[in-house]
Amino acid sequence: MPICFKTNRYRWLNVLVICVVGLVGTAEHIEAQYLPNSKHADSTDRFSPIETWLPTPNAYRTASGAPGPDYWQQRADYNIEAELNDQTQTIQATCRITYFNQSPDPLAYVWLQLDQNRFRNDSMAVQTRSAKSLAPKSSFGSIGALLAQATFDGGYQIESVTDADGNDLPHLVIDTLMRVDCPNPILPGDSFEFSVSYRHNIVDAKTIRARGGYEYFEADGNYIYEIAQWYPRMAAYTDYAGWQHDAFFGAGEFTLELGDYNVALTVPADLVVTATGTLQNPDDVLDPIWSERLASLDEAQKPKFIITPDEAKQNQSSRSSTKKTWRFQASNVRDFAFAASRKFIWDAMPVTVGDRTTTAMSFYPNEAEPLWSQYSTESIAHTLDVYGRYAFEYPYDYAISVNGPVYGMEYPMICFNGPRPEEDGTYSKETKYGLISVIIHEVGHNFFPMIVNSDERQWTWMDEGLNTFLQFLAEQEWEEDYPSRRGPADKIVPYMRGTGQRPIMTGSEQILQFGNNAYAKPAAALNILRDTILGRERFDFAFRHFAQTWRFKRPTPADFFRSIEDAAGTDLDWFWRGWFYSTDHVDLGIESVAWYQIDDGNPDLAAKRKRVEDADQPKTPTQQANQKLRKRINWQPGLKDFYNSADFDPDRVEKEDREAYQSFLDRLNDDQRKLLSEVTNFYVLSFKNVGGLVMPIPLKIDYDDHTSERIKVPAEIWRYNGNHVEKMILTPKRIVGIEVDPNHEIADTDRSNNYWPPRLEPTRFELYQSKQKTNPMQAFQKSQEQYEDAAENDPSGDKEPEQNEAKSDRLEDSSQ
Repeated sequence: MPICFKTNRYRWLNVLVICVVGLVGTAEHIEAQYLPNSKHADSTDRFSPIETWLPTPNAYRTASGAPGPDYWQQRADYNIEAELNDQTQTIQATCRITYFNQSPDPLAYVWLQLDQNRFRNDSMAVQTRSAKSLAPKSSFGSIGALLAQATFDGGYQIESVTDADGNDLPHLVIDTLMRVDCPNPILPGDSFEFSVSYRHNIVDAKTIRARGGYEYFEADGNYIYEIAQWYPRMAAYTDYAGWQHDAFFGAGEFTLELGDYNVALTVPADLVVTATGTLQNPDDVLDPIWSERLASLDEAQKPKFIITPDEAKQNQSSRSSTKKTWRFQASNVRDFAFAASRKFIWDAMPVTVGDRTTTAMSFYPNEAEPLWSQYSTESIAHTLDVYGRYAFEYPYDYAISVNGPVYGMEYPMICFNGPRPEEDGTYSKETKYGLISVIIHEVGHNFFPMIVNSDERQWTWMDEGLNTFLQFLAEQEWEEDYPSRRGPADKIVPYMRGTGQRPIMTGSEQILQFGNNAYAKPAAALNILRDTILGRERFDFAFRHFAQTWRFKRPTPADFFRSIEDAAGTDLDWFWRGWFYSTDHVDLGIESVAWYQIDDGNPDLAAKRKRVEDADQPKTPTQQANQKLRKRINWQPGLKDFYNSADFDPDRVEKEDREAYQSFLDRLNDDQRKLLSEVTNFYVLSFKNVGGLVMPIPLKIDYDDHTSERIKVPAEIWRYNGNHVEKMILTPKRIVGIEVDPNHEIADTDRSNNYWPPRLEPTRFELYQSKQKTNPMQAFQKSQEQYEDAAENDPSGDKEPEQNEAKSDRLEDSSQ
């Protein structure tokens, strides 16, 4: 549910009023966010406070955006014993949960998330999926996914739900949720222990789009397993919404409780496993040489192989008939995921985080080389560094990136990332930067929402948007001119110009354009807030304050808005209203420019100005033609009088006029005389807000002496009229040109009205041909092959082609 901030018995009638008037975000364009004023030229008030929309501050959440003195959140600890069957691609497990009721409410039942049930063919997600057009053509992948889903036996098979003594507990499965009824209410401060035994089939994530699953490699008969949402997880119970039991349709991610995990994963003995948390029995499961290499990481300055590519190739030909159990422990995390395969190469490096060390690690098959060994672990290290400076230091011992079937998905300490090179080892620029960006993004999710534990099911932007904003900052610190897809203001312009939008504050399952709405638009908004409105010093302080205040706690949008305003010392209601609650867009245009100068009343100067103006006045075609006509006064001389003679001077200044002007000057004091003599130009610039979203007005002023000046008019200039404002510019110079938003910093969607005098903005179109091009690396290799062929056929035999090393020294030699 979007901005309605669900109510429970503790909360607030004013929120209900908002829901009634239609601020839920289901309309294409929201008008209810403004206070109407029919007696004003602007019938809306874009600066009216939004406090009445937000939950009333209380002992749980304060008006400053911080947790209150009675803030609480629930906790759930997990003990899981699971077995992965590599023959049938199934999970068989028992999950024992200890649920701690830290709320002030007695709870008669608890809710669990059964997210694998999304893959049942009778699930809400499958049954409500809109049909996509099959005409005029459809891809093999899309048709294959439809057929695979129709035949896949998905979802949990719940075998038992029992209490701590083994007694059966009443339970009810409703789509992707399960309610477990407690024998007695869980009183405040008490805990409840129960177990769920279950199994489920693992989805083929290369065929059916999923956030976890397996990938099969036909060439060697192996699998990569990326296992997530694989156990029943406690739904969140909160002070602002009660139970978060919205169904999982696939888009809205997960609202979870923090807790401790002890997980035992039994797999074939030749599979390599990595997971959330710290491995508790390395001597039982790791090859001794891997352990030795891990122990020597302290001195590593760059990634070092723990399992080399050659060793991974040997491992993937193994087929063990025995099993091993990998035991992991993780403290104060909100989820647990793991990956397993015979195919894994493993590299790692230490990363200094404050006064402690974290280990960055990557797991990937030879099919991911040479891209992954060069960029994956370094991308992890870079993310921890940058995010640590803008938010808080990474608190866990490990950060892991795994290559497999899932393009990008995040879990505590571990993430799944999909980009790979071509089969020949080459890769495009898009693949390279796609890999770096997705790793930054998914590792960055450790901060938001794994630690700043927001409610993703309601407010996707609080994890995706905040994380995409920080991802952009990290990308820009990777290299000069990094090709960031999201973050800069100009990147969001096509979306904001288009139709079919819903406000950012829309529930995750109702968003129309997920990537633009939940990722790109919030990131662009925060960049504008940082660079154009608050400035980096104030914004960065406020953002760090919010992040550090809500570490391991669950903030709402209201907490974010209030926290930023409180730390930055600025009322930003107009900003949240426009960017987060509406579908208005930015389109500020110049309507007109008026030029004024002081007329000091001097009759001689006035006469001089008139002579100059008359001389400069061009003759119209009619006037030019009329000059050739025969004039009556020329052949009837008697018609001429004094006013037609040389004695008449139309610009003559009379003595009385000079005396009157001098009398006027005599009555002025010194300051008034000085002001009268100022040579100042007064320009009145009229601006129109076409798009509806009020913003600062960045201006570039060009003068007739070939100099320029940049000024920024604060957004508050629109506070009296959100549709039209006028700004006066005083300058001794003459203005010859004005441009609005010269640096493209406010996401202005129509630049054709940004210029005075008006200027045409080109709209470009592309010519294309239906031909698949080789990537630049393939083209280079082809040229090298041609060079070598030419050298071999050269009769002189004195040409030696340059050798392109297959792998650089980017990884330390693991044999040393």
